[in-house]
Amino acid sequence: MSLVLLNLVVIRAVNIDRAVQFYEQLGLQFAKQQHGNGPEHYSTNLGTTVFEIYPYKNGAQTTEGVRLGFIVESLLDLMDRLKALDIKIISPPRSNESGWFAVVEDFDGHRVELSENHL
Repeated sequence: MSLVLLNLVVIRAVNIDRAVQFYEQLGLQFAKQQHGNGPEHYSTNLGTTVFEIYPYKNGAQTTEGVRLGFIVESLLDLMDRLKALDIKIISPPRSNESGWFAVVEDFDGHRVELSENHL
């Protein structure tokens, strides 16, 4: 079997700056980019994976059904910051044998799975 790695994830946002604000709460740091005549967008590297947020334009394919997952440093602290942004909580934080787990919805309807592993 050959090695396969995920190297790119792109989502679309109606309000790109608001989307960046949400994902920055998770600890991501973005740089604004533009490739040729393409739209300005935001990009960050997560290990070997590039995560990009592009603006949603009418007629473009939506990414609303995409579910993302992130391991974060302190889930309970993060949840307080997300509540202040009025983020929809799908599944409140709960603990299991692996650590803390919650599901929220970003401003564009993407479900975002958040976890904090016990070390």
